[in-house]
Amino acid sequence: MNHSSTDMDHTHHHHHTMAPPSGSVHDHGDGGVGHDGKCGGHGGMAMTFYFGYNNVELLFTGLLINSPGEMVGACIGVFLLAVLYEGLKIGREALLRRSQVNVRYNSMPLPGADGTVLMETHKTVGQRMLSPAHFMQTLLHIFQVVVSYFLMLVFMTYNGYLCIAVAAGAGIGYFLFSWRKAVVVDITEHCH
Repeated sequence: MNHSSTDMDHTHHHHHTMAPPSGSVHDHGDGGVGHDGKCGGHGGMAMTFYFGYNNVELLFTGLLINSPGEMVGACIGVFLLAVLYEGLKIGREALLRRSQVNVRYNSMPLPGADGTVLMETHKTVGQRMLSPAHFMQTLLHIFQVVVSYFLMLVFMTYNGYLCIAVAAGAGIGYFLFSWRKAVVVDITEHCH
């Protein structure tokens, strides 16, 4: 089929591309928004990591970072939130250990390598569902989930400064709190 004589009008087509942020500017405004309200099919969100501090929207509409000072403040806040998250995880474990009831020990025989019989003891711990400790664990779990989603959404801004603050806060929080965590090593486990 010969298309050279066919005159086709393509003015009704909308071609949108999303350019990566340049320099220190990241525009979350309405510049470059297409007829469907989206920018490059990603709703105006950056899909690559960038380092900028202008027009960076943080978690809520209106919480906008527009200066280096605001970015430093946001990074400190995000860093502390990540440290809090790690502390909350370890704190919940400690609280659970203190509230445990109904400790039972079960022993079972295991054949040894040389034909002897070894006894393996397991500790079974229970907790009551309608106890104050379980209600506290439930509330702390809800809070932990909300904080974890906030940190995930901060990371999904793809702002390099904020992503570094999340990672550094999680690392420092783990360093500060995890040494208190009791680690049980099972010598029969072969996949370490």
